[in-house]
Amino acid sequence: MKPGFFSKGSLFVHRTRQALHTVGWGLVFPCFWFLDRLIAVCISTSLERRRRREEECYLHPLQVFFGFILFLFLFLISTPFAFLGFLLWAPLQLTRRPFSYRHQVATVEMENRNVGWEEAGRVTFGFVTANLCLLPDGLARFNNLGHSQNRALAIGQSIVQGVSRPHIRILIDSPSSSGTLSPSISLLPQSASTSYGATDAQVQPGRVEQSADTVLDGEIPKTSTGGASVNVASDHMNQQQPVLWNCNQNSNQQGSRGRRNPPRALRMLGKAGDTPLELSTLFPANVDIVCLEEVFDKRAAKKLTEALGSAFSHILYDIGVYACQPCWTCSSFKFFNSGLFLASRFPVMEAQYHCFPNGRGEDALASKGLLCVKLQIGLQKGEKKMVGYFNCTHLHAPERDGVIRCEQLDMVTQWISEFQTMTQQQHELVVFDVLCGDFNFDNCSPDDRLEQNHSLFNDYRDPCRAGPGKEKPWVIGTLLQQPTLYDENVKTPDNLQRTLEDEELRKVYLAPPVSQGSAPLVYPDPGEPWVGRRLDYLLYRESTLTDHCRTEVEEFTYVTQLAGLTDHIPVGLRLNVTL
Repeated sequence: MKPGFFSKGSLFVHRTRQALHTVGWGLVFPCFWFLDRLIAVCISTSLERRRRREEECYLHPLQVFFGFILFLFLFLISTPFAFLGFLLWAPLQLTRRPFSYRHQVATVEMENRNVGWEEAGRVTFGFVTANLCLLPDGLARFNNLGHSQNRALAIGQSIVQGVSRPHIRILIDSPSSSGTLSPSISLLPQSASTSYGATDAQVQPGRVEQSADTVLDGEIPKTSTGGASVNVASDHMNQQQPVLWNCNQNSNQQGSRGRRNPPRALRMLGKAGDTPLELSTLFPANVDIVCLEEVFDKRAAKKLTEALGSAFSHILYDIGVYACQPCWTCSSFKFFNSGLFLASRFPVMEAQYHCFPNGRGEDALASKGLLCVKLQIGLQKGEKKMVGYFNCTHLHAPERDGVIRCEQLDMVTQWISEFQTMTQQQHELVVFDVLCGDFNFDNCSPDDRLEQNHSLFNDYRDPCRAGPGKEKPWVIGTLLQQPTLYDENVKTPDNLQRTLEDEELRKVYLAPPVSQGSAPLVYPDPGEPWVGRRLDYLLYRESTLTDHCRTEVEEFTYVTQLAGLTDHIPVGLRLNVTL
């Protein structure tokens, strides 16, 4: 088995090495933790500073002073033990497998949308990607985010709560509403309404009520029956609890009697209806694969794994390499893994990880790279078993380094091709080939022209892209302004949803495009909408699928459920594959 390929087992082939690794990291960890707390006690998020002002707390300088002295002292006395542990831990990284694998039986059931696929002649698959900024707490605070482990648990619960809900079918009965029907919407008999444009809605069970404030307080999000969704049809939901919802946006401000308005319905915003778009406060239902970036903190990764394991049976985490590696595979000493994290409903047949060898600056401290996975779908057409290929990556971050990112895109193209060539069998039916991740460049910044014209986009299709440097008119940026993460307009899922629907508010809270050099930025072009930086991508291609397979986008989703928990907006993609 070649290095980097999938193997079910521990991180090391031999138990002795695993034991030595545990002892070495056990000696290093106290020093690492004290240093992390030393940084964290000195840096506050904007939410913490605001709360201190509101509570008129004047003891913070004393807390910083004595906390700094305490953790500095503990850091210094633990350093000799950390050095001994490092001498034991670092050499073992050359023999460490590049990811941990967890398999367990899912306890949360999700709807199987591929039941009866033979008659329909097609199958459907759902994907989600998100950048979580789960760095060690001290480093995460430089991005105005803290409490990484609490955030990890809240994020995991939010994802499970969203993806495991029944597939919601929505009907809008309002001529003046901006909403239109999506392909997933079915026409249902309507009950009489007492208000124009209103429908009966059913309360969603198990809605996770959370906010940045509860995570800051260390509270675990709790489920409730709060939150409503529109006129619902589901095989799993037979009882109806009518809640009046006025779907007419113009009249949503009145007649609610203090009741909190639920999220708006699906809207077909693509030009000529080319892409059904959902701007949702919940993760899409029945997602098959979740890819996450910047899950660097090991303890946060474990909490995330425990939370997602209830819905996803197969999880790859702690992906990447550490310490010194051969010079042709990595550029420098690696303090962090790649930050990639994969949760799948489908069994993993093969997996391979590659580390980018051209990292530079602070990005070189992490083993960013590409994860390629082959998945067993569990369906069969004739004698051919269905499989899918899923690839995720996180490219070089610093601005002005477009050449490095283009080199990494070249490597991504090559590595995916080699992986699929080595693993594809003649008796298999390839039904999807998806590439996703945080590419760290957008399709509207003049400074990113080089990456926007890369040949990768001739191979993989981007449902949001109209062409190099030009987005489709309905596209929304996915990078939030870090200083304003806890402003009222973006701190909750509902508020963030409303903000993203308003172009003027998007200009305030989404990161703007990057100009080229010292040239003044002229954006957007006359008559074009303001989009913002879209760094998170979900791409697919048909050229590698088995003959006669055709792919169409059923839905593209922007998710606001993680408002206040990360500085990126998660995105989802559902594909229909005609066989």
